[in-house]
Amino acid sequence: MKEVLESSIYFGVLLSLASYGLGVLLRKKTGWGFMNPLLVSIILVTAFLVCTGISYDSYKRGADLISYLLTPATICLAVPLYEQFEILKKNFTAVLVGTVSGVLSSLACILLLSIVFGFDHTTFVTFLPKSITTAIGVGVCEEYGGIVSLGVVAIVITGVLGNVFSEAFLKLLKIDEPIAKGLAIGSSAHAVGTAKAFEIGPVEGAMSSLSIVVCGLLTVLLAPLFAFLL
Repeated sequence: MKEVLESSIYFGVLLSLASYGLGVLLRKKTGWGFMNPLLVSIILVTAFLVCTGISYDSYKRGADLISYLLTPATICLAVPLYEQFEILKKNFTAVLVGTVSGVLSSLACILLLSIVFGFDHTTFVTFLPKSITTAIGVGVCEEYGGIVSLGVVAIVITGVLGNVFSEAFLKLLKIDEPIAKGLAIGSSAHAVGTAKAFEIGPVEGAMSSLSIVVCGLLTVLLAPLFAFLL
């Protein structure tokens, strides 16, 4: 059985989809915030590979097929943004200030933490794109000599934490404005957080979608300035 699974190019795709589907089911049944489908699928896939002894390379060969859909899926987030375009025009200044602040605070926090914990340049640039979508973050990580696999892990963990805790954190800070909530989630937790933003409301989801694109572009532009500070 192990040899059959390893030789199948569809094994990685089917395992990923089945694990994610189970994660969605558990989320619906329990209603628990930490039952994030992405987090559950990561745990299940890892456990399956460890228990069966199937190599990661064999899984990745098929799972990479899903990666091709990542960029188109991100682009599709422009649809809800278009539906809320009038709100965007009326609040353009607030949106611009919010996204720029989100990017600068993210980059500055990574720089500060790297200094505090004594990270070298490679580790620093690995974590630098943690708050932008994987499609863009991988390129930033590669460009400045980071460890891509670790960078992807950082991006995923950031998104999952944002998805799980963002709503409670916003309530704790008594932030009720839909635009502010969407910008905060999107600029800090990218696409995974945006899924939570859409659960909260359509305006929050649209603003979070916008943040993904704008924050990704701003990070690409500002990363060179930060990458050589350490």
